[in-house]
Amino acid sequence: MKKTVNQKAWFLVLPVLLLVGFSAVIPLMTVVNYSIQDTFGNNQFFPVGLEWFEEILNSQRIHDALGRQILFTSIILLIEIPLGIFIALHMPKKGFWASACLILVALPLLVPWNVVGTIWQIFGRSDIGLLGYTLASMGIEYNYTQNVLDAWITIIVMDVWHWTSLVVLLCYAGLQSIPSAYYQAAKIDQASNWSIFRYIQLPKMMGVLLIATLLRFMDSFMIYTEPMVVTGGGPGNATTFLSIDLVKMAIGQFDLGPAAAFSLIYFLVILLCSWAFFTIMTNIDKKEA
Repeated sequence: MKKTVNQKAWFLVLPVLLLVGFSAVIPLMTVVNYSIQDTFGNNQFFPVGLEWFEEILNSQRIHDALGRQILFTSIILLIEIPLGIFIALHMPKKGFWASACLILVALPLLVPWNVVGTIWQIFGRSDIGLLGYTLASMGIEYNYTQNVLDAWITIIVMDVWHWTSLVVLLCYAGLQSIPSAYYQAAKIDQASNWSIFRYIQLPKMMGVLLIATLLRFMDSFMIYTEPMVVTGGGPGNATTFLSIDLVKMAIGQFDLGPAAAFSLIYFLVILLCSWAFFTIMTNIDKKEA
């Protein structure tokens, strides 16, 4: 007996495919088109092959921006992941205070990125900002617009304040999913707090930790709004990350060909790293199963 196949469901998916094609595929093809062509103006283009890709890959300016980006992302992950785990472990598990803590922790995530940058830009000013004025009154020289170390500390603390909450919420959800029988067995065996964390909590949180690490890696590697609002990529090029350099190249200098090639390389780096994280997550899930 043959089974009837109904293909009418594709008509329900068609609007979504058209929307994705219009919002993603067509702009991507436009970027690819710009990355292999050059123009002298008047909408006259001529092919240049992979010339722009070679220029970007050999550019010292891009290498410096990539180094700053990797350093920033590494610092963010090394701070936010352990800090998020620590906070999640010490949050109440039940009752009123559990709900209150969850609300307080989630508040920074509700603030838009450009508002976060504006808040910290004002917060760090020595004339009207609470942080800058307090440090100046204590005799500590702090100026994120002129000192490289101050600028880095400011954007790192700002990102930690804004995004550690995401790690906390994910870890807290992972901890809540652990059955109470595990803790009862550990209590019977008189296991220490470190043993409970090492052999019960950490393995059960590994899935959400990898998700948190993936999300924080992607977001920190693509960060633009906050450092752009606070420091503008300065002082000098000290906080000019890949995204800021890309915008300066595309809009500030109007080098559309190199900017298009730059954006494709940028996209592929993030895609490959995300694929690596996904592969790790899949393998861990298989081992746990």
